[in-house]
Amino acid sequence: MAIGSALLKAADGQSSVADTKLEIAPYTLEASPKRHFQTVAYNGQVPGPLLRMRQGQERIVEIRNLTNTPEVVHWHGLFLPSEIDGAMEEGTPMIAPGATTRYAFRPDPPGFRWFHTHTFAGKDLTKAQYGGQHGFLIIEPRENPGRYDREVFFGLHDWGGHFQGGDDGYMNPVYDVSTINGKMLGFGEPIRVKQGERLLMHVLNSSPTEVHWIALVGHSFKVVALDGNPVSQPQTVPMLRLSPAERVSAVVEMNAAGVWVLGEVRKHVQAAGMGIVIEYAGASGKPVWNQPDDLVWNYRQFASPTSTAVRDEEVDRIELSFDSKFQGHGNEELWRINGKSYPNNDEPVLTTGRRYRLVMKNLSLDDHPMHLHRHTFEVRQVEGGPEMYGLKKDVVLVPAKSTAEVEFVANNPGRTLFHCHQQDHMDRGFMMVFRYA
Repeated sequence: MAIGSALLKAADGQSSVADTKLEIAPYTLEASPKRHFQTVAYNGQVPGPLLRMRQGQERIVEIRNLTNTPEVVHWHGLFLPSEIDGAMEEGTPMIAPGATTRYAFRPDPPGFRWFHTHTFAGKDLTKAQYGGQHGFLIIEPRENPGRYDREVFFGLHDWGGHFQGGDDGYMNPVYDVSTINGKMLGFGEPIRVKQGERLLMHVLNSSPTEVHWIALVGHSFKVVALDGNPVSQPQTVPMLRLSPAERVSAVVEMNAAGVWVLGEVRKHVQAAGMGIVIEYAGASGKPVWNQPDDLVWNYRQFASPTSTAVRDEEVDRIELSFDSKFQGHGNEELWRINGKSYPNNDEPVLTTGRRYRLVMKNLSLDDHPMHLHRHTFEVRQVEGGPEMYGLKKDVVLVPAKSTAEVEFVANNPGRTLFHCHQQDHMDRGFMMVFRYA
């Protein structure tokens, strides 16, 4: 739970100097010389500035909105009070056009978090998360024994495009361009490395709707954290899978000199630009990509099959079914939790200190990245498999026609948003608010 957190109005506390300043303003992204996108960015860059904060050390953040629409900043993965978490559904005040707001908080928990807008887009593919308005956030632990030489950050995003109707009649976004750190493959600066370096790669999928698979030719990833939380069983894997809003932190040993592509595994997405060059010192030549045969990933490999924790508390089950209601050709479908769409659905009541198990039954044909604000949960079961333990996250992908179960302790009182992290699904009602008794 955050300690000593507060919302400071622009007229108050001006004697305090802001540790961090964010300016939200219109921006033109040059993904390549031929691909430009009119969007909104933090401090004139995409991704926004990398913010580093120390766990438990108070920070004052000043946010200025220079756009012509209300804005809000969500601090994804932090344990903050509802009034500053960054979701209007929880009661965070929107930042009016031209206004400045200050937040004071003690960041927790440590790990790789991120910040992003949390607004409505509808069919405008330049707004909200479609517009790539996000930045990296690292909360440094009080003690950091990190065994790596250097950190590098990668943000995956999809841009432009249009809404297209599928065979089922639903309207889905289709994108023109995919990028890493705002650049298409071949147009950004390469990541320059040295033989023998150990890189800690922090990868964020900030895409508004798309799951991505990432590989690095000639190298493997030792996954050490998911969504910023250390995994129970670090594993070395050939590729990473990230649904929208998920983060993976992995150590990569640079032991294969050459010029390589780190990129999306699926050919059509990499062809749209999702890739970046990794270049060893002294190496030259055309970047190399070798196409993997399969898409490989599962949560279970990073969890423990047995629990070492003593669990005395009772667990209350909350059953949640996901589906959609088609409203006819030419109309948007409504996404529903237990048969109701936000804001006309129920608000489950949580009791402070109790442990809850969310049983998420996905009745739809879509996969859904489900995010719980202001809490970390433990993934206990996916796709009908056996129980697992120790895998802490704040987003979990619930595959189509399957069930996933997570547990969390209600230890951060206040309105708490639970939603699918696909922008189009959120806009169409795929949200629910938990409230504390």
